Amino acid sequence: MPAADMSDLSDVTDGTGLWSAPTTLRALVGAQLRRLREARGVSREEAAFLLRGSTSKISRMEAGRTSFKVRDVADLLTLYGVTDEGARASLLALVEQANAPSWWQEYREAIPDWFEPYLGLEQDAYLIRAFEVQLVPGLLQTEAYARAVIAQGATGSVLEQRVAVRMRRQSVLTGDDPAKLWVVLDEAALHRRVADEATMRAQWEHLARMSELPHVTIQVLPFTSSEIAGGIGPVTILRFPQQQLPDVVYIEQLTTAQYVTKSADVLPHHALMDELGLAALPPDETAGLLRDLAATPSS
Repeated sequence: MPAADMSDLSDVTDGTGLWSAPTTLRALVGAQLRRLREARGVSREEAAFLLRGSTSKISRMEAGRTSFKVRDVADLLTLYGVTDEGARASLLALVEQANAPSWWQEYREAIPDWFEPYLGLEQDAYLIRAFEVQLVPGLLQTEAYARAVIAQGATGSVLEQRVAVRMRRQSVLTGDDPAKLWVVLDEAALHRRVADEATMRAQWEHLARMSELPHVTIQVLPFTSSEIAGGIGPVTILRFPQQQLPDVVYIEQLTTAQYVTKSADVLPHHALMDELGLAALPPDETAGLLRDLAATPSS
C-alpha cells in the first residue's frame, strides 16, 4: 500500500502557522479523513467500530459538522495507514486549531444554533455573492439601521449582542486581504422604511461609500425588472480559497436555514445570480442612484 497522500493540506498553512477559521478547518479535516478512509478501503462501519461509535458519528466527522477528539483522529490515521510522523502531525495540528473557540462564542446566547455555522463560513469565504429582497444585507448595514431591523424581533441584551455580532461580521470587508462582496439588492429594500428618515439616509450614504471600494460590487435590481425577481427569496453564495471545499449556498428562513453544497443544486443558484446581475443596474448607475436617494430632500 503506498503512503497516504497528505499533500493537499499544504494550502491551509502559510509557513508560519495555521490561518483558517474553525468552520473551514473542520470541513478540511473531515474531507481528508474521508479520502484517507476510502483510499484504504475502510468502511464507515469499521471506522466506527474502532472509535466505539456509530456510523453517523463518522459521517458527521467527515462532513465537518462536529468537533474532533485528537485521540480519535490519531486512531483513525493509524487505521488508514498514515504512519509518517510529519503527515500525522500536520493533520493533528489542524484538529487542534479546529477545536479553538471562535470569536462569536461570547455571543452564543443571542445566536440561533442554525446561524452559527454561517458565521464561520462567512469569515472563511473569499467571495460572497448575495441577493436581498427585503433589507440591506447585514454586511452593508450601518449600526443604527441594524439596530432598527433587529429590534423588530429582539430586545435588551439579546438585541445589543446581535447588533454587536452584525457589526463584527463586517470585519471580513476590512483589513489587508478582505473578502470580495458582490450584492444585488432589490430596489424595494432601499425604500422599505425600517427606521426613521435620518437612519435611512445614512444607510443610503453608507451604501454609496461602500460601492466605491474595489472589492465591493453593489447593484440595484430596479422595479422594472420585477418579473426577474418574482418568487425569488434572499440567497447567499460563499466561495472559499481552499479548492477542496465546495461553494455553499445559504438560504435563510424564519426559524432555520439551508446550507446547500451539492454541485447539482449549487449551479442553478450561480446561474440565477448571473441573471440577476445582468438584469440589475450596473455598479456605476447603482452608485448614482444611491447618492441621489441620500441627497433627495425629505417630503
